[in-house]
Amino acid sequence: MTAYEPPGEPGAGTDPAPGAAPAVYDAVVLAGGAARRLGGADKPGLRVGGRALLDRVLAACAGARTTVVVADPRPTARPVTWAREEPPGGGPLAALAAGLRHTTAEHVVVVSADLPFLAAPTVGRLTGALAASDADGVLLTDADGRDQPLVAAYRASALRRGLTAVAGGRADLTGLPLRRLTDGLRLTRVPDAVASFDCDTWDDIVTARARIREHGHVLDEWISAAKDELGIDLDVDTRVLLDLARDAAHGVARPAAPLTTFLVGYAAARAGGGPEAVAEAARKAAALAQRWAEEAAGSGAAPAAGKPDVAPDATPDTRPDA
Repeated sequence: MTAYEPPGEPGAGTDPAPGAAPAVYDAVVLAGGAARRLGGADKPGLRVGGRALLDRVLAACAGARTTVVVADPRPTARPVTWAREEPPGGGPLAALAAGLRHTTAEHVVVVSADLPFLAAPTVGRLTGALAASDADGVLLTDADGRDQPLVAAYRASALRRGLTAVAGGRADLTGLPLRRLTDGLRLTRVPDAVASFDCDTWDDIVTARARIREHGHVLDEWISAAKDELGIDLDVDTRVLLDLARDAAHGVARPAAPLTTFLVGYAAARAGGGPEAVAEAARKAAALAQRWAEEAAGSGAAPAAGKPDVAPDATPDTRPDA
């Protein structure tokens, strides 16, 4: 288990520098461990915040050109390439070598499948730091300052050279520790007690599940989980939608909030989708809710003297029997 520090947001302050082009990278996710401290449970499939741990990690690596998962194939929320070390269960070094064979990018993000708080900005920080340095790799350190080589970005060429040196002519890397590789690399370290938190025990799972329900985290976690479940890869300003829901609830009726946001989504989809379409539909609905609320606030007032209680563009009733 990596020590968990409650303060801070996952990936906080980890965005690439403004204006910097996103680094091209592949990702290798190691997901075939035995999970002995979990009693042999299917650790990548354990759910935190309603999503499998593996799917959470895959979402964090969504920017990868190719994502390779070293494990037996299973359903995932995102498309991946599957690989397996021979024999299965040969350990992280053998698994890394198996996954690396399917990558072509010079930069490779290497992560385990048990990181509930890994986020895309953290991956961006690792790849950005690697691109800006001459190091062989950039890895996270945990709250105790310990290296976490399975939350890192590496130069693929350095990994391949290192694997060749470690193998020493052997074809089998089974059972060799990962540090045999990393000890020979020039590494840069980035402290991140939250993103480096991994789930090795049931207590870790309980801690992770509790944290995402804390105030300040639960809404973002829910939106991220819902988008994955629905297959939606769309970033919108949730504050706009929350403000719209509040205005509809207060100015019209409480059930109007979810129904209005549904209609906004439907209208945005018909307009071609995208953040701009959502924002425009939300703007129109918010304006309508504001007009509705203004009418309700003035519904008990008598019309001003000499002014009929009609809309400015209403047509007078000119029927003969009026």
